[in-house]
Amino acid sequence: MFKKMVSSPHTHSGKLTARIMLWVIAAMLPALITQIYYFGMGVLVQSALAISFALVLEFIVTKLRNKPNLVYISDFSVVLTALILAMAIPPYAPYWVILIGTLSAVILGKHVYGGLGQNPFNPAMVGYVVLLISFPLQMTSWMPPISLLNEPPTLADSLSLIFTGLTTDGFSLSQLVHSIDGITQATPLDSAKIFYNLHQGDESVFHDFVKLPILLQNETDFAEGWWQVNLAFMLGGIVLILKKKIHWQIPVSMIVTFVTLATITAMSGHHHLSMISQLFSGAMMFGAFFIATDPVTASITPRGKLVFGTLVGLLVYLIRYFGNYPDGVAFAILLSNICVPLIDYYTRPRVAGHFAKGRK
Repeated sequence: MFKKMVSSPHTHSGKLTARIMLWVIAAMLPALITQIYYFGMGVLVQSALAISFALVLEFIVTKLRNKPNLVYISDFSVVLTALILAMAIPPYAPYWVILIGTLSAVILGKHVYGGLGQNPFNPAMVGYVVLLISFPLQMTSWMPPISLLNEPPTLADSLSLIFTGLTTDGFSLSQLVHSIDGITQATPLDSAKIFYNLHQGDESVFHDFVKLPILLQNETDFAEGWWQVNLAFMLGGIVLILKKKIHWQIPVSMIVTFVTLATITAMSGHHHLSMISQLFSGAMMFGAFFIATDPVTASITPRGKLVFGTLVGLLVYLIRYFGNYPDGVAFAILLSNICVPLIDYYTRPRVAGHFAKGRK
C-alpha cells in the first residue's frame, strides 16, 4: 500500500488556521462582553443567530461543492466571520437582517470565490455593506447605552425585539428610548454627520455643538459605550500583535494616517468631532485590529502592509469627513482589498541572489 504524499508548498494546515481563528475570537471576547454590558443582550442573540446560521450555510455549501465538511467547519473561519458581522450591526435589528448579512458574507464573500484563502474581499464586510446599502434604516437603529433607559431590555425582551419588533410588554425600540430627552437611535458619528451637514458653513455651530440635545451634554456623554468598546478592541488587538497572530504594520499605519490627517484638518479650521472621539467611535479599532488585518484579503508583504494600512486610514478619513457615510471603515477596507494585488506586486521583497540593475 502506498500512502498519499503531497509536497509541502501545497499542503494546508487546518489546525494552524483554527488556532489563529480561535486566538482572534478570544481577543474579541472582551469587546463582546463590553458591548453586551452597554448595549444589552441583543448583541449575544445576534451573535448566536449569525454563528449558527453560518455553520449551517458552510455545511450546505461544502456539501454541494463536494468538499470535506468538517475540515471547513473546524477551521473556525466562518465562526469568526459571523461574529464580526454580528458585532457590527445594531443589537436589536430584526432577525432577518443578520440572516441576510450572514448569507451574503458566507456565499458572496467567501464561497463564490472558492472558499477560504481565495476570496479577495473580507467576507464579513461584504455582508455588512450589503446590509448597509439595502437596509439603511435598520442598520442605523442603534439603541443608546441601556444605563440611560428607564427599563433596560432583558434577555426575553431582546429575543422578542429581534423576532417580533416588540418587547414582552409590547414596547417598540423607539418607545423604549422615547423617555430619553433628545436621544435618537444613531451612533455618535451618525449624529455628528447629520448635524454638520445641516449646518455646513455656519462658523457658530462648533460653539453650540456640545449643547445639542441630540449629542447630549458633551462628546464624552454621547460617546458613552462606544469608546469603551473601541478600547476593548484595541487592547485585544495589542494582545494579538504581542502573540504574533497579526502584524503591527496595518493597524499602526491605518491609525497614524487617520490621526495625522484629522489633526491637520482640525488645525485648518474644519470642525468635526475631536480626533480622540473619532478614534474611539464607530468601528475604528475594530477595523484596524480585527478586520483590516485579515491575512487572506490584506497585503502580505512587509512594505505592502504599511501601504495597505495607510490606504485604509486615508479612505476612512475621506469618507468620514467628506463622504455621505458617517463611519466608512467597511467601505475603506473593501476598496483597499481591490488594490492588494497591485500593492503586493510593487512591494515584493527582492529575491535572494538577485542583483540590482547594473551590478554583476
